[in-house]
Amino acid sequence: MIMDGGNAGAGERDEAVLLGRRAGLLTRRSFLVGSAAGVGALGLAGCASDGMSLAEAAKVYGPVPEEKFPIPAVDVSKVDPKYYRRTVRYDTKEAPGTIIVDPGNYYVYRIEDDGTATRYGANVGRGGFRWSGDAYVGRKGEWATWTPPKEMIKRQPEAAKYAGGMPGGLDNPLGARTLYLYQNGAYTLYTIYASLDAESIGNGITSGCVGLLTQDMMHLYERTPVKTKVIVLPA
Repeated sequence: MIMDGGNAGAGERDEAVLLGRRAGLLTRRSFLVGSAAGVGALGLAGCASDGMSLAEAAKVYGPVPEEKFPIPAVDVSKVDPKYYRRTVRYDTKEAPGTIIVDPGNYYVYRIEDDGTATRYGANVGRGGFRWSGDAYVGRKGEWATWTPPKEMIKRQPEAAKYAGGMPGGLDNPLGARTLYLYQNGAYTLYTIYASLDAESIGNGITSGCVGLLTQDMMHLYERTPVKTKVIVLPA
C-alpha cells in the first residue's frame, strides 16, 4: 500500500473501488477478482462452541446506524454459517490478544485468556499473492483514506482517478476499520480491513490483505491495541 501522510492505501490489493455498488461503476467485487479474472505450525483447534443460528447471525451482523457512515446489515444468507463469529477451543502458547491469520482455512483468530479464541471468517489473498510470517499492528485507522499504489494503477488504469487518495466511506475498499501490519518498523503493505462483500468471505480474492465482515472487523478492532502481535500462517 501507499502511505500519504497519515493516510494509507489498500496497496497490493485488487479489491479497490466499490464505487456505487451494482450501479454501473466499478464494483468492489470486480476489483477483487481484478487481473486474476480479468475484471473470480500452530495447532488450529477448529472445535467450535455452539454456532449461531441464522436469526442470531442476523442480529450480530445487523445495521450499525450510529457510525459516521451508517453501515448496512450483512445478508447473512450469503455467508456460509461456518464463517460466522464463534468462540472456539484453541491451544497455543501465544499471549492473549495475539491475532492469528489462517489463510488456508479462511479464518482469523484472536487468542483469549482461557484456552479459547474468537474466530472470524475472512477473505484472503488469492494464489500468488499470499504471504506469511510474524508482524504486528503498527497503526489503526477508522474510515481511512485509500490510495492505489502505482503497481495497481498500471494493472488497472481505472484506479488512476484515486491516485490522490479516496476519502473514507462505504465505497472505500478499506471500509470502516483497518489494522496496518508492520515488520521491523516498516509497513508490510498488508492490512486486515473491513469488507461489505458478504460473498467474499471464505474466498481468496485479494492481493494478500485479509478482510473481515465489517461487524466482525469492528469487534476485533476495538479489542486490538497498536503493537499487537499478528501471525500469518502459510496457506
